Amino acid sequence: MAKGARADVLVIGGGLIGLVVAWRAAQRGLRVVVADPAHGGGAARVAAGMLAPVTELQYGEEPLLRLGMASNERYAAFAAELTEASGGHDTGYRQCGTVAVALDSDDRAELRELHAFHQRLGLDSQWLTGREARRLEPMLAPGVRGGLHVTDDHQVDGRRLAAALVLACERAGVLLHRAEASALLVEHDRAVGARLSTGETVGADQVVLAAGSRSHLLPGLPAGVLPAIRPVKGQILRLTVPAAYRPFLSRNVRAVVRGQHIYLVPRENGELVIGATSEEQGYDTTVTAGGVYELLRDAHELVPGLTELPLTETAAGLRPGSPDNAPLLGPTALPGLVAATGHYRNGVLLTPVTGDLLADYLATGVTPDLAEPFSPTRFTKVPA
Repeated sequence: MAKGARADVLVIGGGLIGLVVAWRAAQRGLRVVVADPAHGGGAARVAAGMLAPVTELQYGEEPLLRLGMASNERYAAFAAELTEASGGHDTGYRQCGTVAVALDSDDRAELRELHAFHQRLGLDSQWLTGREARRLEPMLAPGVRGGLHVTDDHQVDGRRLAAALVLACERAGVLLHRAEASALLVEHDRAVGARLSTGETVGADQVVLAAGSRSHLLPGLPAGVLPAIRPVKGQILRLTVPAAYRPFLSRNVRAVVRGQHIYLVPRENGELVIGATSEEQGYDTTVTAGGVYELLRDAHELVPGLTELPLTETAAGLRPGSPDNAPLLGPTALPGLVAATGHYRNGVLLTPVTGDLLADYLATGVTPDLAEPFSPTRFTKVPA
C-alpha cells in the first residue's frame, strides 16, 4: 500500500453519523480521520430535527423503537456535553413534545389504533379530543377531530448539531480531511484504508462507512458486503414567524393529510420547518413546484394561519434507506469494515446512540447488545 496518513479509525462520510462516531471514538483514545469534502453536510442540512421515536413508530418496528427510545433518553445529556465540547455551540435541543392530530373521521380512527398500539407497548401518549388539541395549540384548524400528545418527543436543529460536531471533532483531535474517499483499499480480504480524491492514501486498522445513501457505491467495496442503500428524497420548507406572532406553535405538530405524512417543527428563534415529502426519485435533489405546493396545502389544512408567514427557504435532501428501513450498525462481512449507515428518517434521532454503540465496538471489538438487531450481515446470512 502506498505511504500516507495512518489512523486507528478512518471514517468515510462527514455527516451527523460519521462525525458523532469520530468524536466518540476519539474520546476513547483512538486516532481518527474523517474523509468528506464538506463536513457537516448531508441529510442533516435539510432535516427538520424531530426527535420522535413514539410518534414516528410504525407497526413491526419495535426493535427500532427500542433503539430510538434509548437515543432519545440520551439526548439532553448528549446535547449538553456537545455544547461544552464544541466551545459553547448551541445545538437547538428543545424539550417540547409532539401533538399528532387527525383532520377527519378516518384519520381519527387510525390515530386511535396507533394510541392503542402505544398503550400495548407501554408508551406514554395521551389521547386528546379536538378541543383539547386546540387548547394545547390554538393555531390548529377548527376541524381537528382528535389527537395524541407525546411529551417525550423533542427536537434539535440538525444544522447546529452538525456544526457543533465538527467543532467537537476538531477539539478532540480528529483529523478532518476535506476530500472524498475515491476507493476502499482491501488487502488479504481485509479493509485497510482508502484512497482519497486528492491522491493521498489513508491507512487504518478499522474503516467506518458512513456515507449515507452513497455508502454502497464506494469503489473497491466487494460485492455483497453492503446492501443497496436507496436515496429517498425529502423536500422541506422553512418559514419565519415574526416576533409579534410568537409563539405561533409551542410543540411539534404532525398529521396524515390525504395519506401523506406532514410535520411542523417550531424553533425558539421563530423558524418554522415544514416537511417532508417522501419520493423515490434516485439521487435527484431538485426542489419542485409540486412538492412546495403539497407541503403548503397540507400544512394550511392543519394550521390555516401559516400561509401569512414569510417563506424563507426551500430545500431537498436524500434520506439513506436500507432494505428494511432500519440502520446498519457494526462490523460487516468484510473484516476491518464497519457500517454506520441506512438510518433513513431517523438519522438525527439516532445520532447519540449510534456514536456510543459504534465507538464501543471500535474500542473493544465487541458488538453491544443494542446494536445486534441492526447488524449489516442480516442481509447476507444464509439459513442453516
